[in-house]
Amino acid sequence: MIELVGHEEARRLLARARPQTVLLTGPEGVGRRALARWYAYGLNCARGFPPCGECLSCRMEPHPDVLEIRPEPGRRPVVPVERIVPREGGGENLLEWIEAAPRFSAKVAIVDGAEHLTESAANAMLKLIEEPPAHAYLVLVAPSPEAVLPTIRSRAFWVPLAPLSEEVLQKLHPDPDFLAFAEGAPGRLFFAVEHPEEVRDLRRLVEDFLHGLADGRAALERARELLRRAEEGLSPWPFFRRAFAQLPPEDRAEALEALSRLEEAHRAYVSRELLAAWWVHAMRSVYGERPSDSL
Repeated sequence: MIELVGHEEARRLLARARPQTVLLTGPEGVGRRALARWYAYGLNCARGFPPCGECLSCRMEPHPDVLEIRPEPGRRPVVPVERIVPREGGGENLLEWIEAAPRFSAKVAIVDGAEHLTESAANAMLKLIEEPPAHAYLVLVAPSPEAVLPTIRSRAFWVPLAPLSEEVLQKLHPDPDFLAFAEGAPGRLFFAVEHPEEVRDLRRLVEDFLHGLADGRAALERARELLRRAEEGLSPWPFFRRAFAQLPPEDRAEALEALSRLEEAHRAYVSRELLAAWWVHAMRSVYGERPSDSL
């Protein structure tokens, strides 16, 4: 019913505590959304937790008592206030949906990308968290607790999800490129298995970039392409981290620090052109004139 790998302790905790407001955090693809849906189905399952997959509620897809809210797409994704509370011409909103009686046991709203709530949307969400209907549950999905409004964070039941070990993921698929791309996130591994050529092409692009740093124009073009793919959700950063593992300790530390700064700037929507030029300069500083080690 729900493709969920690992996180047994988090499942036990949620099934036992059944909090009305949950904050699930962790890296992309680690299983936050799958766990949110598992919790929603478990709250409505005729047999309770874990959801049985056989009762009427578990067999419903989409589920009438589960609402998933995602950011509006774009370079700067947002969850606007009209998705949370009624606004003229705003369409379906969380408040009106969740106040209605459930068909089964609980109305569960999953806010996927809670870090993208606008200030007014976050404040409206806070009012609902403070006075929820008895049948209402909220599951907020974000990369970290710091990414959401402190007043919301302090009122939510925080469940952090860590990357799974490579030993666990190897049981799902042994390919080293796929495992490197996944970095402990089963969702990313599933993506790699379903899109093998995209992932292998990304690995080759990272390799070509590092081997071709001496050609400034080509390196800059490859850097732009890598950033474009990252904007589309195909992150090249895991392959850089694997490449950096071959560097001497001091160079590896410098490279990882530069990558951390790049990721942070990318999340802050710094222009692609500026980031590409800076990344070429940073990698030349690390690798100098020597060829990079093979990925």
